[in-house]
This record gives sequence, structure tokens and C-alpha cells, in this order.
Amino acid sequence: MVDRAKVVTAGDLVRVMERLAPPQLAEEWDNSGWQVGDPDAVVQRVLLALDVTPEVVEEAERQGVQLIISHHPMFLKGIKNVRRDSPAGDLVFRLIRAGIGVYAAHTNLDSARGGVNDVLARALELKQTEVLHPVQYQRLTKLVVFVPVTHAGVVREALGQAGAGYIGNYSHCTFNIAGTGTFCPGEGTNPFIGTTGRLEQVEEVRIETIVKQEDISGVVQAMLKAHPYEEVAYDLYPLENKGAARGLGRIGRLAEPVALADFAAKVQKVLQAGCLRYGGASNRAVQYVAVCGGSGGDFWPLARQKGADVLVTGDVRYHAARDMLAAGMCFIDAGHFATERVILPVLHNHLTTGLAGAGLAVDISIAACEAEPWCQLGSGAGC
Repeated sequence: MVDRAKVVTAGDLVRVMERLAPPQLAEEWDNSGWQVGDPDAVVQRVLLALDVTPEVVEEAERQGVQLIISHHPMFLKGIKNVRRDSPAGDLVFRLIRAGIGVYAAHTNLDSARGGVNDVLARALELKQTEVLHPVQYQRLTKLVVFVPVTHAGVVREALGQAGAGYIGNYSHCTFNIAGTGTFCPGEGTNPFIGTTGRLEQVEEVRIETIVKQEDISGVVQAMLKAHPYEEVAYDLYPLENKGAARGLGRIGRLAEPVALADFAAKVQKVLQAGCLRYGGASNRAVQYVAVCGGSGGDFWPLARQKGADVLVTGDVRYHAARDMLAAGMCFIDAGHFATERVILPVLHNHLTTGLAGAGLAVDISIAACEAEPWCQLGSGAGC
């Protein structure tokens, strides 16, 4: 049950956020994370946005927001001073004066499983998707725990609910071996089974499962809570196996080939892109699609190498467009804004659900003031 009387801090929200977009996924040049604010500040209202603009800050002030969670960092290129007579400095002054913190999840959210690029691929109904440009792989650990037969099912379920046992699209994966456990309770103990000072033999089950590194703490806590023993015997073994790839862009396939112009029209409709440009013959059939939210034009050689017919992204540069066409590669430029804004409703759901799982709740809204940073004068070629 959600208790709105419970205090929620900015740090609580960031911890939920980082379960989706772990900080270690951020590119070295990036500046994801805290931009402004106090992790211990009490939060009742949150605003989600792509960018921290004067309009977004004004909306946050008007709504009484205590935390803005943005996709783009405020200080991507670093900052040498904070002055009221500079646009960036004035925003910082306004935020601090209003008691509003800012946390950004940028390239870590782009690369994350369930992040910007997965959501973009899903919106365009791509099947059999994989990471276009892997930057790292999930680190895996083998968890082994010994449980009395009577409680094996309860512990297995607790492990699965906490996120252990995922192999591909399969969940709750475990291996179980029956055996005999021995122990002798010492003075001052309160054993679930047995008597102090007497060697006991108990029919037990050895349960083995896989755990993602970032989930180890939560999984172990859930296991200990479900386990009946006062002292639980368990082992953690680091694995060399590669877990799921994480990285920028996705590549997948449409259910059937479609003309480039028709697919471009679908992209524009689904993403609500005000001005969409595409390159390639309008009647060319495309089926294998690469996507990269934001500025992904530089990934076109990799997309082509992996068999993509078309790249959907934003901010395609003139010379990159020429190079793609010369190489026989189609592209759809739906804009930086449209290819990334699809993540905001997903963030809303993730934060709401994550807090609810801990019995917490705050008011979360998506910035209504955000729009493309330019206007479209006409609908002719080259818009």
C-alpha cells in the first residue's frame, strides 16, 4: 500500500532512477548525474523533461516542484563560473532560490536496457532487436544458497521476485541439488532447527541462480528475509560469462518490407515529429532498421555493416547524408527532440512503480512546455 505520508527524498528518487539507468553506463565525456541540489531534500513533486530550459524551470516553479529529472545535463561542456549575468548561471540561481534540484540521466539512459533506444525501437514495432553499438556487457554473479527442503520454494520465489535468475527472456532460472547439511549451534544461538551444542543433520537443497551485479544487494536481502535460518550459508561467485549487451542504438526488423516513404510517414506519426526529413528512393523497400535517439548520424557505417536498410535518428549532418546516399543507405531524420521524448512517459511509469514498490509516492508530471527548438516555415524539400 502506498503511504503518501512517508517522506520521500531526492536521493530515493535517484536510486529508483539509477536502477533503470546505472551511472556506469554513461560515456566518459558525459556529465550525467546530479547537476544542482541536495540528495537529502524532501520531494513531493517531480517534473520530467528533456532539457532544463528557462521555460521548464518556470513550469517547475509554478507547480511547486522540488526535483527536475532531465535527459540532457545542464553542464555538458563543463562550467567555470556561476554568474547571474549568464543564461546558465541565472538558471542555477533560480533553481537554488526555489529549492529545486536537477538530476540528469543522459548517455546512461540511452544505453540502458529499457532506455531511450529500446523505447524508440519498440515504438516503431521493431522485432528481434539487438544493441547497435555495445559499450559494455552486464557483469554476472552466481549465487548459491543452502535451504532446508521445507523452505526451498519460498526462497526460490523470493530470489526470482528480487531479480535473480534471468537468462535472456527467461526468468526464475535456478538449479537445485538435494543433499545433507550439518551444523552445531553454539552458545547464545537461537537455531530454527536443532539444539544448542548438538551436531545436526538436515535435508537441504542447494539452489544456484544467476544475478546481475547491480542487483546483488537487493537479491541477497530478499533471500535472507525469506530464509528461515539464523545464519544463512551462501556463496557469491563472479562469472566470466558475458551478460546482456548495453550500448547506443538498436537494430531490428519490421514484420514485413515497406516502402521508405511509407515508413517515414509512420515514423513521423508515431513520434509526432513536426519536421521529418528522409534520404533514399521513396519506393525503396526497407525492413532492417537501425535506430539511435538524439544525434546518431555517425553510426550509419556500423548500421550498414550490420545489415540495416535505413537509419532512424536525429541531427543528420549534410555530409553524413551525402555519404549515406552514396553508400546506398537510407536515413530518416525525425529530429533530436522527437526521437528522445518518447522516453518521458516510460520514466514516469518507472518512477511511479519503483516508489510504489517501497510503499512511497510523489506527484510526477511531464513538462508540458517543451517543444522543438525551431519552427517549420514550409513543408517543401529540405525542411
